[in-house]
Amino acid sequence: MSETPSVGFGIIGSGMIGSLHATAIKTMQGGHLTCVFDPVAASAARLAALHNVPSYSEWDAFLRHPGLQVVTIATPSGLHQECTLRAAAAGKHVVCEKPLEVTLEQIDSMIQACAENGVLLAAVHQRRFFDSTRAFKQAVDQGRFGKITLADAYIKWFRTQQYYDQGGWRGTWKLDGGGALMNQSIHTIDQLLYLMGDVESVSAFATRSAHERIEVEDVATAVLRFKNGALGVIEGSTACYSKLGHGAEVHICGTEGSAFMRDESFTVWDFKEERPEDAGILAKFGYKPGTGGVGAADPKAIASVSHQRVLEDMAQAVTAGRQPVVTGNEARKSVEIILAIYQSALAGGMPVKLPLAKTPELRSFN
Repeated sequence: MSETPSVGFGIIGSGMIGSLHATAIKTMQGGHLTCVFDPVAASAARLAALHNVPSYSEWDAFLRHPGLQVVTIATPSGLHQECTLRAAAAGKHVVCEKPLEVTLEQIDSMIQACAENGVLLAAVHQRRFFDSTRAFKQAVDQGRFGKITLADAYIKWFRTQQYYDQGGWRGTWKLDGGGALMNQSIHTIDQLLYLMGDVESVSAFATRSAHERIEVEDVATAVLRFKNGALGVIEGSTACYSKLGHGAEVHICGTEGSAFMRDESFTVWDFKEERPEDAGILAKFGYKPGTGGVGAADPKAIASVSHQRVLEDMAQAVTAGRQPVVTGNEARKSVEIILAIYQSALAGGMPVKLPLAKTPELRSFN
């Protein structure tokens, strides 16, 4: 029996997230790291040397590297479009970090370019790959909640002022696309949308409360009306101090059940009609007290295993000729919701209906 071929991955961007990608690729099944690209040659060489692969600082040479099939994009958010368009034109599949881009127009051009060049586009929204998320989604799809009444996401994280000052691009509309929602909360917002479906309208407030020299929000709250009739809340912040960090949470309540998820664990799994598998779900995914939030207080604490699942899905998609789990169109949804929240917040809480016709004009909070 022949072995499944290993898909060749190359990384664009050699910072903290690029290093995370490299670790995930080195430990994944079905893929291997071929090379690293960064326009700063020394930065590319430093990461490449750690993994014993070639480095590039010139686009054409990088995209011609033998065996390169998939690029992973780990640059500042506002540079994702350029990287994707270059890769797609060269016939390379793309795995792009969140957010896919900072405007809807840029995202649409990325989706179109990949389609026209016959390559796959996947987004890094790893919370969809949690085994516990799959159990959560199955309960929703099976109607175990009855009529869903409330569905919420809470991301009460903390980032220091140094975090924003070090990056330069962080906290800017042009390259970060937003603050606590667009950068930190988007994974959990994507998870909420995956579980609940489309949103009909939002009304929101946001502010820059605890940080200086940034254009974007560090605190935001939004009220959602889902198309299925449920109401919901999103709270996102990078101004909620905790030594261990507060886990990101998704809550769904209905007339026949409730489930509260904290990162990969359930703090509540409670249904009117119990099933034999419920005990196993709680045994496997029940919350263990004293556990800190994943990346909540320290972005360096984010484990590579979740990224590994995203990359393995792309390798399988390339090999099998199917679409990845989180396509460009799927990843677009969370960006659109966040932009609608910004539009509402900058208008003093005015309700905003979805879908958006275009990316709203954004200005500094405070």
